[in-house]
Order: sequence, then C-alpha cells, then structure tokens
Amino acid sequence: MTPFLLNVSIIGLGKIGAPLALALLNKGYRVLASALHPEKHRDLEKAGVKILPSSEAARRGDVILIAVKPRQVVGLAEEIRDFVEGKLVISVAAALTTRFLEGLLPGARVIRAMPNLAVSVCESATAIARGESATDHDVEVAKGIFGAVGDCVTVDEGLMDAITGLSGSGPAYAFILIDALADAGVKVGLPKDLALRLAARSLLGASKMVLETGEHPAVLKDSVLTPGGVTIAAVRVLERYGIRAALMDALEAAVRRAEEIRGELLRSAPLVEVQHR
Repeated sequence: MTPFLLNVSIIGLGKIGAPLALALLNKGYRVLASALHPEKHRDLEKAGVKILPSSEAARRGDVILIAVKPRQVVGLAEEIRDFVEGKLVISVAAALTTRFLEGLLPGARVIRAMPNLAVSVCESATAIARGESATDHDVEVAKGIFGAVGDCVTVDEGLMDAITGLSGSGPAYAFILIDALADAGVKVGLPKDLALRLAARSLLGASKMVLETGEHPAVLKDSVLTPGGVTIAAVRVLERYGIRAALMDALEAAVRRAEEIRGELLRSAPLVEVQHR
C-alpha cells in the first residue's frame, strides 16, 4: 500500500509516538492514535491525527504501532487482541521479542523496531526485525514508516538487544558528551552558550563525515592529529581515562538490563510463550 492509502494506528503518544505521528502525517499517511491523556495532544489533532481509544484505533488501523513502555504492553494487548487478526503490528517496546508479542497477539504479523529519540528531528537510527509470520511486504511497510524519521536497517532479532543499548540509548551518550565538552569549554574560558553550540556542531559534523565519506572513524581521527600538536595531547588524556572501556561497559550494562526486563515480563506473563509454541 502507498502511504495515502494506509491507516497507521499509533498506540502511545510519548517521545517516540508523537513525533512519529506528525512525521507520518506529513508524508501522506492517514494517522490514528491513542493516548492516556488525549488533551495533551491537541496540536496533533489540529494537524490531522485522529485520537481514539486504543481498541478503536486498533480496529481501524491497517498497521498498528505499539509505542508504550514494555511493562504496559501486556495490558494493552488485552485491549486490542480482538482487532489484530491478519494485521501488521510493529512494536517499539524495548526488550520484547517478536515471539513474545506473537503470543500476546495471536494472528498478528509482528515486527520489532528500535528507533531512538532523534525521531523528533527526523534523524533516528532505527533497526527492525521481522517475526515468524511477517512478510517481505510487511518489512517494506515498516521501512517506509521509519524511513520517514531517519535511517532504517533490517537485522536478525538476535541483535536487537545490542542495538537497543547502542543506538536506542545512543542519544543519551551523545548528550553526555556534548554537555561534558561544553563544561570543559567553560572551564577554559568560553561562554556556556558558545561552548554548547560548538560542541554540538562538532559532534554533528563528525557524524556526517563518518556517514558521508565512508572512512573509518580511526582514519578520520588520525587526520586531525599532528605530531606534538594540540589534539594528540587531548586524545592521550581521553585514552588514559579509558573512554573506550567506559563506553563498552555502558553498552554491556544496557544489554544486560534489556535481558533483565524481558525476564521480569516473562515471569509476569508465563503463559504467553507456552501458548505460542
């Protein structure tokens, strides 16, 4: 289906769902939505998003996009499971496997997605993994939806926890780096607003160089270094304090937490996996 023939029902208008709804609307999709507090989303209604109860949004949607927190998914499934038969359901809830979701929503074709906060500026890095019954066409539909808010790649589901820790959480790591660089700029005498602008622009420019030149970041890093110069003095300090090891440890911690959340939810809904076998 082309965008203007497709009803996309977004259940959950949080930091992912709300900007995604607006982006899809601007791309020509017909967007329905559901939210716990509809009064907070009058701007989306004025733009053309129709806000409905969850069950009605699911009933009327060609594609149902679940954008609620992982712990809310089981309760939501009880509300919408009568309306998902034969439909594509895309979930952006962290840690929940397609197998788990198929158990909650029998008859649905499921895709698991992991976008990030940059959907709000249409620069998200999104990965999608298909469930057992999802078709090639479903994958193309999902790629079209998330392509509206940035870059989208397809992966095997076994990689999704790692992707959640890397790009799903990635903006938080970048914000910490930007904030730290700006504080460092203040320490050496720059006004905070100038330091913040230059730090953010530096990370943005570096990211674009990696993506657009195709060069390995280590090669690009070396191109900034001069013998006995300013940058190598700074890089030596970063390496001494173990910035690489810190990021590796942080990512491993994020993956472990995703596994823990999934275990907690499986213990709270133990029949889901059994029923799906």
